[in-house]
Amino acid sequence: MAQEDKPKVGTIVISVVVALAVGLLGGKFLFGGTSQPTSATTKGTVAGTKIDVITKATQSDFWQSMLAGSKQSGKDLGVNLLLTGPTAETDIAPQVALIEDSISRGAKAIVLAANSSTALDSVIDKARKAGIKVITVDNAVETQTDGFIGTDNIKAGQQAGAKMCDLITAKGHANGDIFYENAASGQQVLVDRRDGFVSGLGAKCPKAKIVATQVNNNDVNVAVSQVTDVLNSHPNLAGVFADNNTSGTGAARAVSSRSGSSVQVVSFDSDPAEIAAIKDGSLQATIVQNPFFFGYQGVVEAAMAVAGSQPPVRLDPGAVVVDKKNVGAPELQALLNPAKVKGS
Repeated sequence: MAQEDKPKVGTIVISVVVALAVGLLGGKFLFGGTSQPTSATTKGTVAGTKIDVITKATQSDFWQSMLAGSKQSGKDLGVNLLLTGPTAETDIAPQVALIEDSISRGAKAIVLAANSSTALDSVIDKARKAGIKVITVDNAVETQTDGFIGTDNIKAGQQAGAKMCDLITAKGHANGDIFYENAASGQQVLVDRRDGFVSGLGAKCPKAKIVATQVNNNDVNVAVSQVTDVLNSHPNLAGVFADNNTSGTGAARAVSSRSGSSVQVVSFDSDPAEIAAIKDGSLQATIVQNPFFFGYQGVVEAAMAVAGSQPPVRLDPGAVVVDKKNVGAPELQALLNPAKVKGS
C-alpha cells in the first residue's frame, strides 16, 4: 500500500471523530468501543434525543456497515436511534415517506443517505422548517442541510482511473477501450465517480476511453449480463469500470467466466464478494470507503447540531485503493470487514 494511504485509514478518521465528539461525551469517548458515556454533560445535552438514520438500502453490506456505525455512536452518546431505510437504492418515494415519518414522530435530527441528489429536497426542507436537523452522508443533495459526510468522489474516481491505466498498461493496452458499468442514474455521487475516473484515466492514459455505458439498477445479475454482452461485442476491450459493489461483483463474475481474459476490472466499495474476487484475481482493484464512519460520524454531527454546535459543512474521510497486494494488510481489515448491524 502506498505510504500516503495509511493516514486516511486510521489517523484522520479517528482523530476527526474524537475532536467532534469529545465535547458531547465529556472526555469519555472511545472509538468503536462498547463503553457507555456516563458524564453529566452527555446526559444533559443529548441523551435520549430522537435521531433517525435513513440509509439508501437495508440489504447491502455497505449500508449495513453504515447502520452499525450509527448504532455504535448511538450507544456511545446515549441517544434514541431509529435505524431504517428502503429496500433498494432506487427507492426514492419510500425515502420521502420515511422522512415524513420522522417529522411525524418528532425526531430532533435525521441522518440521511439520499437516493437522489434532488428528489428529496422538498421533504428535507419540510423537515428543517419543522426544526429537525438534517445531516446527509455519502450523496450530497442540492438543498441546504446541517452538514455532509462523504467521500470526495471526484478524487476517488481519479484514483480508480489512475489504477485502471496502470493495469491496462501492464497488459499492453494503454490505449484500450473501457466499459462503464453504472449502478444507477440520477445520483451525483456516481456522476462524480465517472467524471473523476475519466480525469484520472486521461491524465495517465490519454488515448484510453470509455466506449460504452450501461445501467444495472443495482441488480448484480443484470450487471453480469451487461458485461458479458459487452465482452462479446468488444473482443478487444481492455477494462471495466464498475462504480459500486453490485456493479463490481457482476463485472468480476462476467470476466471470470471467460478463460484467459485479460480484461481488467476496477470497482468501488467492499463486500465479501468483492474481497473474494480481489483474492482470486477476477477483480483487480476496488476503491474502498468507510461506511461505518459515515454512520458513526453522522450521529455525532446530528447530536452536535441538536445541542447547538455547528458541525463541519463537509467532511471527507478519504478512500483507499485495495488490490491483491494489500488486501491482507492488517491496517485495512477494519475497512474491508466492517461491523454490520445484522445479527448485532
